[in-house]
Amino acid sequence: MVLLVTGGAGFIGSNFIFYQLKNHPEDRIICLDKLTYAGNAETLKSVKDKHNFRFIKADICDKKAVEKAIAEEKPDIVINFAAESHVDRSINNTSLFFQTNIIGTQILLDACRKYKVRFHQISTDEVYGDLPIERTDLCFTEKTLLNPSSPYSASKASADLIVLSYCKTYGLYATITRCSNNYGSYQHPEKLIPLTILCALENKPIPVYGNGKNVRDWIFVEDHCRAVDFVIRCGKAGEIYNIGGGSEKNNTDVVGKILEIMDKPKSLITYVADRPGHDRRYAVDYSKIEKELLWKPETDFDTGLESTVKWYLKNEAWVKSIKSKA
Repeated sequence: MVLLVTGGAGFIGSNFIFYQLKNHPEDRIICLDKLTYAGNAETLKSVKDKHNFRFIKADICDKKAVEKAIAEEKPDIVINFAAESHVDRSINNTSLFFQTNIIGTQILLDACRKYKVRFHQISTDEVYGDLPIERTDLCFTEKTLLNPSSPYSASKASADLIVLSYCKTYGLYATITRCSNNYGSYQHPEKLIPLTILCALENKPIPVYGNGKNVRDWIFVEDHCRAVDFVIRCGKAGEIYNIGGGSEKNNTDVVGKILEIMDKPKSLITYVADRPGHDRRYAVDYSKIEKELLWKPETDFDTGLESTVKWYLKNEAWVKSIKSKA
């Protein structure tokens, strides 16, 4: 199989490329990435010389570049990891998020339609909005109504609807996955877990929004990559698959666990003014992908978190390289 992976120099996209090259060495991978502040060429250093890997520096909003890549590489499927994804940044610069996440997706879809290529959209559980903290019986299913809270999640929800419209209107073979919060190696330091690790390492205050009780469902990034692999190989056209880790934690507990691993004091936790429109709780029902494709998460949170902390402590050069782009 030939896969064109957009946003492959970013956190989840790069981990997906590593997973594919390791588990499907017969496949060919083309990475298309603009190399924004969140994309790092250093991340792909270990695979750049592999015979079945190619990197193309391009923007998914560049129609000519996208069509050229698809026409020349002839992929069987385009997997769209490319996105502006940080909620805080979306509040301050909505136009960038709408341009990349909506228009960029539309350009990819048009190219896939033109060249008769399958398409897979990487989405987020944030498109569903949030759940009451006290209603632990409630979870997001694929039938949950979309109710995004931030410009970021609204842009992703919009893209999802456009993908589904191309399935119905043009008969495009496309699938969507909506995943919970990822953690693992190569995640940008602006996100909670790597930010906590790096602040703790320097004994700096660790900012936590509000009262720290907002709950997220956490999934180790390799489990997410394996789920996407299952969907692109066995998923049904026009279907949505939720992907969850089954590990609901509030933000204070996550930060506290990292401090425990690093033997740092919890006094480093500093509660700051809450983010506007901050979702209270995410919880993902992933029974559909479990039943239909026989996928389930394999890495428990404590094991994955310890592995993640160790990775950041051992990869100071990578951290410095991506921080220099911020």
